[in-house]
Amino acid sequence: MEFNIKDILTIFMVLFAVIDIIGNIPIIIDLRQKVGQIQSEKASLIAGIILIVFLFIGEQLLSIIGIDVHSFAIAGSLIIFFIALEMILGIKIYKDEKNPLNATVFPLAFPLIAGPGSLTTLLSLKAAYSNTNIIIAIFINMLFIYIVLKGSSKIEKIIGENGIGIIRKIFGVVLLAISIKLFTSNIKFLL
Repeated sequence: MEFNIKDILTIFMVLFAVIDIIGNIPIIIDLRQKVGQIQSEKASLIAGIILIVFLFIGEQLLSIIGIDVHSFAIAGSLIIFFIALEMILGIKIYKDEKNPLNATVFPLAFPLIAGPGSLTTLLSLKAAYSNTNIIIAIFINMLFIYIVLKGSSKIEKIIGENGIGIIRKIFGVVLLAISIKLFTSNIKFLL
């Protein structure tokens, strides 16, 4: 059980960039308009549980279905790559649900917050950092996500449409770099 503030900060920033809750504010606002109220506490809690459970049983779950961690990481890196392209170029690759039945759980908690990119990132982080530091970073991320979900309409008014666009592009470039690093560090194990 290594408690390391530098590691926690690094893990937090990586997960924060992959989850991109700030860049997803326009999606969150759109979901609120479609379904009314989103339960911020429930979405944060469910996403946190998914991430922590996957941290501990993700590799075993993958091995049961015959997928190695490196293949999953490469698949995740491609998903992160396309998400980054969406953010940078302003194009739509991912098809949104027209009428989500329960926006709190799907698509908000999964796959928007705890999606393939963040799950793949967790497996990669697990190889380099202790579970204790990863769990603490997940909790900090979920707390921040809860605050953003609760105040998304206020954040939109403060930052404005242009501010959200700038933040989205910045995090898009960070995600693009993460996806390339994730791809290159795992492809060598498959070749």
